[in-house]
Amino acid sequence: MCIRDRDKEMPETKTTKTYTRKDFTSDQAVRWCPGCGDYAILAQSQKVFPDLGVDKENIVFISGIGCSSRFPYYMDTYGFHTIHCRAPEIASGLKLANPDLSVWVVTGDGDGLSIGGNHTIHLLRRNLDINVMLFNNRIYGLTKGQYSPTSEVGKVTKSTPMGSLDRPFNPLTLALGAGATFVSRTIDKETKHLQEMIKRSHVHKGTSFMEIYQNCNIFNDGAFSQLTDRDSKLDSVLWLENNSPMIFGVEKNKGIRLDGNIPKVVEIGKKWSVDDVLVHDESDYVIASLLSNMTYNPDFPDPVGVLYAVEDTTYEDMMMDQLNEAVKKKDKGSIQDIINSGDTWVVK
Repeated sequence: MCIRDRDKEMPETKTTKTYTRKDFTSDQAVRWCPGCGDYAILAQSQKVFPDLGVDKENIVFISGIGCSSRFPYYMDTYGFHTIHCRAPEIASGLKLANPDLSVWVVTGDGDGLSIGGNHTIHLLRRNLDINVMLFNNRIYGLTKGQYSPTSEVGKVTKSTPMGSLDRPFNPLTLALGAGATFVSRTIDKETKHLQEMIKRSHVHKGTSFMEIYQNCNIFNDGAFSQLTDRDSKLDSVLWLENNSPMIFGVEKNKGIRLDGNIPKVVEIGKKWSVDDVLVHDESDYVIASLLSNMTYNPDFPDPVGVLYAVEDTTYEDMMMDQLNEAVKKKDKGSIQDIINSGDTWVVK
């Protein structure tokens, strides 16, 4: 049975060391375009990780290919810049080999949802205790501006000069459909919120999936300006807080109400009150699904925060149970015994 993890305390500190941001800043020159949203994500990660209570020698960042995938070079931890879209497999193998490691997958909307989409969904459904940070800029940046799996319909790019015909992937809906036990969204410019989402991902026992809206100022500048500009963001973003009514707007006079099973935006005032507004529950899969489908819908604000958070048994725990059971029945054995078993040959 799944239980809510909102009130779960941070894990016990596993280190007696005191870290600062400098301890998580590598000596590598950062090679992103000036103004790229990746800088903000990196900066907030370097600020947060000293306080997670984990020896940095036990933290590993694994990436695929893309602008976001240079991330492991810039965090002074262990890291692995792997091949295109294969970070989930490498991360899974690492976590199973050493379950005590804090494993983070850094990917992008192209790397993680195109060729790597199949690998992403299987990581999520298995529920290993791995954290996924998906940088979503709705464009291919490293290859110079082609449309990506999350680009909106009609997007004009170098590869879609007359506009994209593809309906975009919704990362949150995809994660929920794959069985993820923790699904959240944040924005590169919302630095305090970004820090909080990193902490929540770390605390969660199981696979955490965090979508980060990230501006590509070269090939898709302003993709999320409606959500970040001072004059528009209060009417465009639904900030999610567990057990709180879904209220937004400059004057906090708009809310999400269910009409049967259909969500609608209502104005709080004469006809509707705060009591009529839907209350967020992170453990409710139906609410999370409703929220995720507000993305790309101009009639609704974009939900930002933790959509879904429940606990379930992790893959590595189940694997260890199987291994322990096998040892009870057959003893530990040895590699040499396996080599000598079955058909063998002597080469003379």
